[in-house]
Formats: sequence, C-alpha cells, structure tokens
Amino acid sequence: MQEKDFENRCDRLKERLQDLDFLANKGLGNEAGIFTFCYDPTLELEARDFFGHLVSDSRSGKFGANGVHACVHERNLYDLLLRICEGKRILDRLPKQEERRGQTAMLRQLQRIATPEAFVAAMDWNPHELGDVLLITGVGEVYPFVRVHNILNNMQSTFRDVPVVVAYPGVYDGRSLSLFGRLKDGHYYRAFDLI
Repeated sequence: MQEKDFENRCDRLKERLQDLDFLANKGLGNEAGIFTFCYDPTLELEARDFFGHLVSDSRSGKFGANGVHACVHERNLYDLLLRICEGKRILDRLPKQEERRGQTAMLRQLQRIATPEAFVAAMDWNPHELGDVLLITGVGEVYPFVRVHNILNNMQSTFRDVPVVVAYPGVYDGRSLSLFGRLKDGHYYRAFDLI
C-alpha cells in the first residue's frame, strides 16, 4: 500500500513539472513557492532512485509546458554540508574533533559553520530561468546537524522566482514538520503540500 501511494505521488510530481503555472511559480501571492513532497522513510532507496531519474529526465527535455522546459536542480543537503566543511577546511579534522571533544561540541561547531544562510548560498545558481525547479534532498541525512525548516526560513528572497520542492521523509501537516514521522523538525507555515 505504501509503495502504491508513493508511486501515485511520484506520478503527480511529474504532472506538476508539466504545469506552466507551477514552473512559473504563479498563483501563490507574494510567497515563494515552497512545496513538500513527503514520503514514507522506509522507501528512501526508492525515493533516491526516483529523484535521480526525475533530474535526468528533466535534463533530457521530458518535462515542460507551452515551450517552457522544466529543469530540476537537485541539491542534497548532506553533499552541501560536506562542501561547506571543505570550504572551511575542517572536513578532515571533524572525526578527530568528535572523538576528542564529543558529539555535542561537534554539533555546535557545525551549526556555527554550516548556517542556514551558508546552505542557501550553496544551493543557489545564477541566473534562474523560467522552468527551473529546486529539489532539496538529503533532509534525513543531515539531521540533527541541520533542520530543514531553518533553511526554508532563509530562502524566501533567494528563490522567490523558482519553485522549491523539499523531498521530505516524514510528515508535514501544514504547520510543522515531523522527520521520519517521529521527530519534531520544527514549525514551518509557508510550505504547501505538493500533492
């Protein structure tokens, strides 16, 4: 049953990539178009496979509407975390620091370095074009170092012209995010459920 629901949600996401209003980020007032694509965390491998195909299919011109080509830009939060740490030249030292100072100290250090603003800057590309879609993956991989609601709160102005889809292994009820359906990830009111 869960797999069938997931397949239906995947099909609906593909349909949205062929909707010109969605691609143009229209119909949301002055809000940035931030959407959640929630799925059962037990289907993580299937989700990764689906998102990989979705990105490659979009690059090959499979999605779009009225001459507007949909181009999905995937940003995996774990990969971005590693890139931010590499940029600060601390990635190689993290295992020894965790061993020496403990997990809590490392968590605090990473949160000072890998700020929501740093993630938003690492996700961005220029120029944004009509049809671009940002797909955020890896939400569960970076917990508890990074909470997705903090990133979403900081991306309003940067991605105002691009629909943002958050691949979320958990539940979003319109008010708060629950990672894996069990962990409170935080309150967030500006997203819309994609499906």
